[in-house]
Amino acid sequence: MNKIVFLLCISFVMTSETLAQKKIWNETESEKKERLAWWTHDRFGMFIHWGTYSLAGRHEWVKKRERISDEHYQKYFEQFNPDLFDPVEWAKKAKAAGMKYAVITTKHHEGFTLFDSKHTDYRVTNTPYGKDALKEWVDAFRSEGLKIGFYYSLIDWHHPEYTIDRVHPQSANSDEAYKELNKDRDMKIYRKYLKDQVTEILTNYGKVDILWLDYSFPGKHGKDKNDWGSVELMKLVRKLQPGIIVNDRADLKDYAGGWDFTTPEQFKVSEWPTYEGKKIPWETCQTFSGSWGYYRDELTWKNNKQLLVLLIESVSKGGNLLLNVGPTGRGTLDHRAQEALANMGEWMKVNGRSIYGCTQAPEEFQVPDHSILTYNPTTNRLYIHLLDYPLQNFTLKGMRGKIKYAQFLHDASEIQIRGPHGYWGKEALEEGDINLSLPVNKPNVEIPVIEIILK
Repeated sequence: MNKIVFLLCISFVMTSETLAQKKIWNETESEKKERLAWWTHDRFGMFIHWGTYSLAGRHEWVKKRERISDEHYQKYFEQFNPDLFDPVEWAKKAKAAGMKYAVITTKHHEGFTLFDSKHTDYRVTNTPYGKDALKEWVDAFRSEGLKIGFYYSLIDWHHPEYTIDRVHPQSANSDEAYKELNKDRDMKIYRKYLKDQVTEILTNYGKVDILWLDYSFPGKHGKDKNDWGSVELMKLVRKLQPGIIVNDRADLKDYAGGWDFTTPEQFKVSEWPTYEGKKIPWETCQTFSGSWGYYRDELTWKNNKQLLVLLIESVSKGGNLLLNVGPTGRGTLDHRAQEALANMGEWMKVNGRSIYGCTQAPEEFQVPDHSILTYNPTTNRLYIHLLDYPLQNFTLKGMRGKIKYAQFLHDASEIQIRGPHGYWGKEALEEGDINLSLPVNKPNVEIPVIEIILK
């Protein structure tokens, strides 16, 4: 064999291997759409960050922020005893808020497991609480008809073999310092631990609907898919729970089957996110305040309108909202979170039809000023969310002849459609426009919704 032919053969083999490595499993686009159908319909879920950091009450990253040693951080483990933990109450509050699914931290970056893991002593059953809190949570949320999801941190600040990196509480200032810190640590051992624990949570608790792996941070003193063994890990996930929906933080964006949805965190997207030119499933994760874990003294809590706009705007761009609560060390929900959930629930009780099963409105519909549109393609109904309530005369551009009926969603009261001569004898509308005649007084809902039944 001459040299050129040999090199071509080698190149072909390497290319074939690379292509094979870029696929976690075989699934068509239609199969994926069907697998995600419940999630894209339900739109609204609860995130729960709960661990021993809840006792500190000053952010779930407190160990990193304050560079607390394992020895001093141990006090939170020794005192963890959420005697008021009532997962049924949590589930009822989530359901009443209009949430359809929930995702809980089985292990956050601190390394503490909320489940009874046989691979570590740093687990909930070794605390004064003594019970498998995750199992209690799963049973309660399932009993309320909510889908369940598990968050599992790839990062681990407690495991002795996890190498020190730039987000670790012991992070260093030089290459030499990192080398010294990590000389006796072995990520190979940690990768096995990671796989073993993911196997536990995907085996011991029945059907799991969502898996959040969090998170990769490639680059200098960071970690990527090779550090986690993400390819083999994801193959394991797909094998154990074929129907599960997985986020995109294991650094497998370029692998078919390596992720299902993208996760913009703590910001509103300007448009439907895309990957390689295609619109993709997405979910924004947001907090009521500035912290994921319980933070007693944090004051930047969003008001009811801000929270509802987060939800509506996400759906208007084809996405979901995962809204976080950080339970206290005694296992209760912060009173501010309870109030926020209740207020959202009041709105969702009468306006949920503009959220569930809805998505971005077709481009043919112009968005009125100070409004957000959502659209249900199954029922062919358009929803106009009035962020600033207008005075009586509400113009819809280009809608003449397209509307069968219009009503307020909260009470199904008719909204009259005015013709081309405007209202109260005012100037004629532009061709194709119509006016809706709204009452002077804003309805007694935070954000009124007009339901348009299209022809």
